[in-house]
Amino acid sequence: ITEHLFDLLKKYRIRDCVLSVGYLKEKIKEHFGDGSKIGMNVSYVEDDEPLGTAGPLRLAKKYLKDSFIVSNGDELKNINIPRMFRLHKRKDALATIALTTVDDPSHYGVARLDGSRIIEFVEKPANPPSNLINAGFYILEPEVIDMIPDGFAMLERDVFPKLAKMGRLRGFPFAGQWFDIGNMERYQMAEKKWKGIVSVEEED
Repeated sequence: ITEHLFDLLKKYRIRDCVLSVGYLKEKIKEHFGDGSKIGMNVSYVEDDEPLGTAGPLRLAKKYLKDSFIVSNGDELKNINIPRMFRLHKRKDALATIALTTVDDPSHYGVARLDGSRIIEFVEKPANPPSNLINAGFYILEPEVIDMIPDGFAMLERDVFPKLAKMGRLRGFPFAGQWFDIGNMERYQMAEKKWKGIVSVEEED
């Protein structure tokens, strides 16, 4: 799965990557090393105890001096990153969240939007305000790191609501493939349907 994410980054000439590793970290580090054998430049931050989706960014702060991408590691996704980045900059966002459409959004955090501005996420709603869910792929500005509480912290719960209140949280709906592989059923579905990352040339 991680290599598919690397394929997405390499498609847009993004080579520098920081992997947050915890469980089975030695196996992961042994597999990827410094990333040179797969055309990436990989650094690591290690959390000895779970730090959530936000905590590891504090550990990686020295690497994150400019706009940066954060991605969950348990999803397959095909996103036009330059287009997302242009929206992020044009709207002066502190965070932009990639949003994908699902038939049944009631199992996910669902975005309530005003234009591209995210007003809030409604968690696992009975009556979803839209079919757009958090795709686990973000563009963030470095100052967001200072808003992360110490210890275990979640971007979705501890950071994004603050940014939404400030009017600095944007959503980027995309039409590319997206698969959540969080359980065996979804994993098997992705195995059947995932088309891989096509190059920019193939896309054109």
